[in-house]
Amino acid sequence: MKVSGFTIVRNAQKFDYPAVEAITSILPCVDEMVVAVGNSDDETRAMILAIASPKIRILDTVWDETLREGGRVLAEETNKALAAISADSDWCFYIQADEVLHEDFVAPVRQAMETHLKNPKVEGLLFDYTHFYGSYQYIGDSRAWYRKEIRIIRNLPGMSSYKDAQGFRYNGRKLNVVQIPARIYHYGWVKNPHFQQEKQKSFQKLWHGDDWVEKNVSEADAYDYGIIESLELFKGTHPAVMQDRIQRLNWDFHFDTRRKKFGLKKWLLHWFENQTGVRLFEYKNYWRVG
Repeated sequence: MKVSGFTIVRNAQKFDYPAVEAITSILPCVDEMVVAVGNSDDETRAMILAIASPKIRILDTVWDETLREGGRVLAEETNKALAAISADSDWCFYIQADEVLHEDFVAPVRQAMETHLKNPKVEGLLFDYTHFYGSYQYIGDSRAWYRKEIRIIRNLPGMSSYKDAQGFRYNGRKLNVVQIPARIYHYGWVKNPHFQQEKQKSFQKLWHGDDWVEKNVSEADAYDYGIIESLELFKGTHPAVMQDRIQRLNWDFHFDTRRKKFGLKKWLLHWFENQTGVRLFEYKNYWRVG
């Protein structure tokens, strides 16, 4: 079994992405790691080179920022990385620059790929998600956060990144997947509020024109994390690769987890999900086959 990792990254230093941690976290799972490094305004490429792993292969790319419909440029860049994967790889492990795999899941991920290798009905492997917000002690618990997504796909012609690169399609249709006992930790909403604000100004331009961004993104110097509707405390452990970053936390954020800013409909849906574990009307970017 041969496994290729792939990711895209741009301006990781400028916007404080945990890209090094993301890549490092899946290196034990893969035989090669394709990193598409976009044209950056900082030392992102040097950061990736400094990982100094023989598994890493850098693909230099230029982002077409005119591809704004649905954040299409993110999918286009992801497809460039996917296309650069070795033809003889069986599985492709995708990680985004703000996602990290806990070391506890390395063995289960490898085992899942081995288990389903010879079953052509399984086109992808589905991960659970934990979304951190504001600091490393809070996680999103509302319907605004997706609970699952595909991060491992078969290396087949016809595989492609979908919309803004959250999921994948096979010959234009949803993939048939199985759930595996592994979880991705998403840290995109945990960074110094000044970095977060600058990221929002830049990131929204991948979807919208300058006029929209000027009208809809605050000109404040720091992002207001307090606008979130609901959070809960994180009770687990963070990946080892994140420990240095966690120690460098240099801002304060506190949230009363008893406070829920829901309307009646959201309250009822939230209550039902907590009672049953079922999320009514949930969008699923895949088909489950097991």
